[in-house]
Amino acid sequence: MGASLVPARVHRTHPILFSCVLAITVISLWCARHILHDAYTLATMPMIWPRHSKSFFLSAEVDGFDLTFANYSIDQVSAAPFEDRVPPVLHHISLGSGAAEHSKWATVRQSCLDIHPGWEAMIWTDETSDAFVAEHFPDLHDMWTTYRFPIQKVDALRYMVLYHYGGVILDMDLQCKRALGPLRRFEFVAPAAHPTGFSIGFMMASKRSEFVGKLVGNLRRYNKHWIWLPYPTVMFSTGCHYASTIHAFQSNRSELKILAGTKENPRMHSLNGPVSTPIFNHLGSSSWHSFDAAMITSAGRHLSWLLPFFLVGGVGGAFCVIRRTRRRRTGKAEPWAF
Repeated sequence: MGASLVPARVHRTHPILFSCVLAITVISLWCARHILHDAYTLATMPMIWPRHSKSFFLSAEVDGFDLTFANYSIDQVSAAPFEDRVPPVLHHISLGSGAAEHSKWATVRQSCLDIHPGWEAMIWTDETSDAFVAEHFPDLHDMWTTYRFPIQKVDALRYMVLYHYGGVILDMDLQCKRALGPLRRFEFVAPAAHPTGFSIGFMMASKRSEFVGKLVGNLRRYNKHWIWLPYPTVMFSTGCHYASTIHAFQSNRSELKILAGTKENPRMHSLNGPVSTPIFNHLGSSSWHSFDAAMITSAGRHLSWLLPFFLVGGVGGAFCVIRRTRRRRTGKAEPWAF
C-alpha cells in the first residue's frame, strides 16, 4: 500500500491582523505626511533644479545681460535705464563668536561700502538682530534664538532682513570689485552653486519679495535635526540646499534670477571656496563645516545613481500617493504646498 498523502497545512494571514497592519501603516503615513513631503522636496531638489533653467539663469539671450560685466562701469550703482527694483541697502551679519573673527574682514567689508557711495549700510550684531527679529518676526523669535548651530541664526537672519528691507546681503569675506547696480533691475539674484542650487552668501532682492517671504515662511517647517548630523541639519533647515529647494518648487522662477556664467565658463560667478569672479574676490571659506560634510559629499558622489530609487521610490512615492488621494477627494492642494 502506498504512503498516504497528507495535504500540506496552508498558513493564511488572518484578515483582521492584515487590516490592522494596513490601518497602522496608513495612519503612520498620514501622520508623517508633512515630514515625508519635506524630505521629498529636499531629496529631489537636485533633479528638479535644472528644469526650465533657461528662464531663470541670467543670460544675454533672454535678459540682454552681460555676464562678464565688461560692458558695465565699475562704479555703476543703478540699473538705469531699467527700473531699480532692489533698494540701495548693504547688509552684513556678524553674530556670536564669529564677530571677533569678522573684525579682520573690516577692510574687505569697507571695499563694498566704498564702491556703493550713498547706499545705506547695515551691520547686524547680536543685539540689533535679536531686537529686529523680536519686533518684526515675533512668531519666529523663540525658534531663532534656540537654533542648534550659530550659522542657522545667520542664515535665517539673511532671509528676514532681506524680506523686510530688501537690498543686498553679503558675507563678510566678500571683497567687492565693482558696484552691483546692473543687477538691481531684477526682483531676486543669487550666484549659482556647484553642483546645483544657489549660494546664499550673496543675495539681492526687492523689498517684501514674495519669494524671500517664502524663505522666511518655511523656516519653521524645515527646522528639523536632519539625519542627526550638523551639516545636513544646517543645509536642509536654513542653508543653501533649503533655499534652493524653495526656489526649485516655485511655479514660475523666471523672475528669480541665478547668476552663473557663460557657456565657455559656466562657473564664472560661483563662490565655492576662495575664488575671484567678475564682481567679487571671495577670500574666505565655510569654516563651520564638520566631518560629516565631507562624508555626505563623498557618499552623494559615489552613490548618486541610487538616489532616485531610495528617495523618489520611497519617500516620494508615499507622499505622492497621499497627496493625489487627497486631491481626488477634495480637488485642493495641501495647505502647506509652496
